[in-house]
Amino acid sequence: MRTQVAIIGAGPAGLLLSHLLHLRGISSVVLERRSRDYVERRIRAGVLEQGTVDTLIEAGVGERMLREGLPHHGIELRYGGAGHRIPFEKLVPGRAITVYGQQEVVKDLIAARLAAGGDLRFEVEDVALHDLESQPYVTFGGERLDCDVIAGCDGFHGVSRPSIPEDVLTVFEKEYPFAWLGILADVAPSSEELIYTRTERGFALHSMRSPTVSRFYLQVPPDARLEDWPDERIWEELRIRLESVPGFTLATGEITERGITPMRSFVAEPMQYGKLYLAGDAAHIVPPTGAKGLNLAVADVRVLTQALAAYFADGSTDLLDGYSEACLKRVWRAQHFSWWMTTLLHTFEDDDAYMRRLQLSYLDYVTSSEAAATTLAENYVGLPF
Repeated sequence: MRTQVAIIGAGPAGLLLSHLLHLRGISSVVLERRSRDYVERRIRAGVLEQGTVDTLIEAGVGERMLREGLPHHGIELRYGGAGHRIPFEKLVPGRAITVYGQQEVVKDLIAARLAAGGDLRFEVEDVALHDLESQPYVTFGGERLDCDVIAGCDGFHGVSRPSIPEDVLTVFEKEYPFAWLGILADVAPSSEELIYTRTERGFALHSMRSPTVSRFYLQVPPDARLEDWPDERIWEELRIRLESVPGFTLATGEITERGITPMRSFVAEPMQYGKLYLAGDAAHIVPPTGAKGLNLAVADVRVLTQALAAYFADGSTDLLDGYSEACLKRVWRAQHFSWWMTTLLHTFEDDDAYMRRLQLSYLDYVTSSEAAATTLAENYVGLPF
């Protein structure tokens, strides 16, 4: 069996890459170790940058997103008993975010690939990458897939990055001393826009997935266990942290999903080795505070698509050779923004009174300076592709 591009992973990065390559007449096979049902139900990111929205529309897979997604033209920073809106429409005219769950993006991409006759293979076993420096091929479940290029889009725990020799990669990582407890609840959002809250008890985020489903996050200790957080405790803590401004009441409902996410940053350089190219979480992880994970994956895929299109058109390798360098500029910009948002809004146990007062002072600066608010806004909605 042979294809031009073997894609490892059927998350947003792998599926979008397969679709964009198809639009350019380039063949691919997508291999995914999980079931289709699993990847279509996996709850992950939900904030799409302007560039991601534009990419999905241009690719012909944005119809349902435009119909069901929730455009937002600002976010609120809440601290010190007051809320402060960051108005995107004023600070970055014509650019916004759209709240639309990652699992919905995956559903749309799978439907598009299958409608076009795409070769998607779920529940594949024993995936291994071979001969990456000359004639690459992939083995899985007793089969062999020959290809010209391999795209590693299989996430942080996938097989792609470990297939690169350790002495080739330089790894940068940071662990944060807290985690996020996230829930989905069947309740209408209590706010029309996202609320990022900083309190002495820790950070909280009010988000949403639809007009009837809300998404919440709480800063918790890194060793927190779900069994120690029954529904009543979750709602009580969310009320304490979010009902910190006059007139705001948090609506509650049935919790349908819950999980604890460790907070970390990770970058592997370079994002390529031989004829293997990494994209998305296979190469980098950001703390979710800046809402950059899915959007970085889309940015990687756009760069890789252009490079592969040039390669298969006339054999040019210039863009492929520069793939990692081109992607890493945006990756590190997103790393900085995510670190900045995280340190701005979370409490750290080892912070003394001076550091906590300094944090509040900087929040005052961000919410009172148009220049500072513009920097936040332009990074949040995403730098142009």
